[in-house]
Amino acid sequence: MQTNPEIELAWQCIEKTGSHLFLTGKAGTGKTTFLRKLKELSPKRMIVVAPTGIAAINAGGVTIHSFFQLPFAPYIPETTFNTGKTVYKFGKDKIKIIRSIDLLVIDEISMVRADLLDAVDSVLRRYRDRHKPFGGVQLLLIGDLQQLAPVVKDEEWTLLSKYYTTPYFFGSLALKETTFITIQLEHVYRQSDTKFLTLLNRIRTNDIDQGLLAELNQRYIPGFQPKDDEGYITLTTHNYQAQRINDRYLSLLPGRSVTYKAEISGSFPETAYPADVDLTLKPGAQIMFIKNDLSNEKRYYNGKIGEVLSANGDQIRVRGKGESHDFLLEKEEWTNSKYTLNEQSKEIVEEVEGTFKQYPVKLAWAITIHKSQGLTFERAIIDASMSFTHGQTYVALSRCKTLEGMVLGQPLTKDAVICDETVNTFTQNMEKTVPDKNQLNKLMKAYCYDLVCEQFDYSFITRRFSEIKRLFDEHFYKLYPKQLEKYKEHYQRYTEEIEKISSRFQMQYSTLIDGSDDYGTDEKLQERIKAGAKYFLDKTKEIVHSLLRETVVDTDNKELGKKFTESYDALYELLIVKMGTLEHTFSQGFNVTSYQKKKAYILLSIADKTKTNSKKQKKKSQSQSQPEKVTVSADILHPELYARLVRWRKAQIVRTNLPAYVILQQKALMGVTNLLPLTEDELERIPYLGKKGVEKYGEALIAIVAGYVKEYSIQKS
Repeated sequence: MQTNPEIELAWQCIEKTGSHLFLTGKAGTGKTTFLRKLKELSPKRMIVVAPTGIAAINAGGVTIHSFFQLPFAPYIPETTFNTGKTVYKFGKDKIKIIRSIDLLVIDEISMVRADLLDAVDSVLRRYRDRHKPFGGVQLLLIGDLQQLAPVVKDEEWTLLSKYYTTPYFFGSLALKETTFITIQLEHVYRQSDTKFLTLLNRIRTNDIDQGLLAELNQRYIPGFQPKDDEGYITLTTHNYQAQRINDRYLSLLPGRSVTYKAEISGSFPETAYPADVDLTLKPGAQIMFIKNDLSNEKRYYNGKIGEVLSANGDQIRVRGKGESHDFLLEKEEWTNSKYTLNEQSKEIVEEVEGTFKQYPVKLAWAITIHKSQGLTFERAIIDASMSFTHGQTYVALSRCKTLEGMVLGQPLTKDAVICDETVNTFTQNMEKTVPDKNQLNKLMKAYCYDLVCEQFDYSFITRRFSEIKRLFDEHFYKLYPKQLEKYKEHYQRYTEEIEKISSRFQMQYSTLIDGSDDYGTDEKLQERIKAGAKYFLDKTKEIVHSLLRETVVDTDNKELGKKFTESYDALYELLIVKMGTLEHTFSQGFNVTSYQKKKAYILLSIADKTKTNSKKQKKKSQSQSQPEKVTVSADILHPELYARLVRWRKAQIVRTNLPAYVILQQKALMGVTNLLPLTEDELERIPYLGKKGVEKYGEALIAIVAGYVKEYSIQKS
């Protein structure tokens, strides 16, 4: 990645270390560009999340609450959330994603509360390594602390203040367990906006004098009234200011207005209303969506600008700004919930005291500055003279693309620029966490060591292998005594020839890496790693992989069958990744980037294959003409036929240059060997030999079987 030294340092920290990084900087320094390039070029498997809908859209990700399926309750460390809703339960696919990611990117980190970051930590520990902060996942936190502070209600802070010194993300207890790096980008790329960016960044750092205010206040135009087609939007500090402007613009529209009244039940304080009690609309009204669309269509998100096409009775038809498709809007429900901590059970208990139902939009010729974070406008009228919180004025001004596109509704004074001392203190201390060359080298070496350990670590395989052996021992010992015997024998060999050797091998490469200054190209180290890769690759194929490919289990107990299939599939996937990366290391040597790329490629291939198989399975289940599959014995009943089939498959591999399992899977090979199919119907009943396989190879397979049956005068029953 060819960029300036700061960007290059950030890139190396993410790509070549496992350290967490807080990437910050003023407007126009390339934070968004860095994230876009990272998503495009990085071999690391990453998930991108953000605290709000508009921020998530801008970052090309999803919201934190959506991905981690978190409630909107405050999170108290070492507690659980007591709810009957199943939305917070994770599915198999989500768990697989969480377990496979290398990097979690959180954009607009300034808006993320400390307790929300700890809630993310809790989820990651649950499904990954519970002993490591964030489950061992690397974090990239992107944002500018000089923007708006995270929102925390007084009653929520009453609960949280016992555990947190500040609601900002850097107050996270999990983050404090880590040593994270900070890099502040300084170089401004948007040269055409140099003058405006200079003014903005002086506001950002509270570097304010009369000259600065005078220059900005040149954009104050008393009595400014834009034309309808100029597309100005007004940003205000308070809701009542925005409401007054919106009401005026609505009255100027032709046509009849329709008012929609909110449905309120139980206790819901007026100060907490999430939408207008009386929502008045007309065709042509400019609106903003104020909730994320939770349906599968995802038609809108919090912060999206749109337009009303029609408002008749209970039907409101709308569309997003610049979009061609429209849709009927439906009411959404908000809850007024009270959260209490049960000290004994350590549960956060939610008590819904009231509900509020209304269409999730508000008029948007004018919006509050809080609602504008993450948005950008060609033209805006800004009234920040009554700013009351940290970063409010800076956020308002920085929503505009150019100085010429900005008009001030009221002159700015120094009092309108408010900075939080907690942020200032943290910002001053950030400089101490910027790594020098020596620290970076140490971090890179430690990361290389961690990945070499991962390459030769068999703990997850051991766990799954042991799980399957236990299932055979406890549930299948009568049905499959020979397979159980094989599993016990192979597990014993696995323990002696892989698991124990792996532990001893770690001591060897640890010493070599520790003692090498040039560990990346050290010939002795590379030779030892390549030799180790060859040994473990051969042993893994010989002991575990070969056994799995001969495993056949059939049971009427659906729950037990599901459990076995999950364990089998999980172990098989682990083996595919392990053997693929070992093969790569043996042939190419070990390199941090190439290892990551290879692992990512294999995982992506597995995911694609799983999706394809899932679609095929769904299609197959919908078809009524599919023949019922039969059970195949795990023992080879006709060794000579088996040998002939293996020779035939090898010839196909040479002819087509396809892998063996693509030609004919081992289980299908066993089925043909033991069942002696002489017709296409009989072939189609064999597991793992589908209709396409029969069409392609059926004639050849039947000919081999027929020849064998005739030669040995076998009478089929």
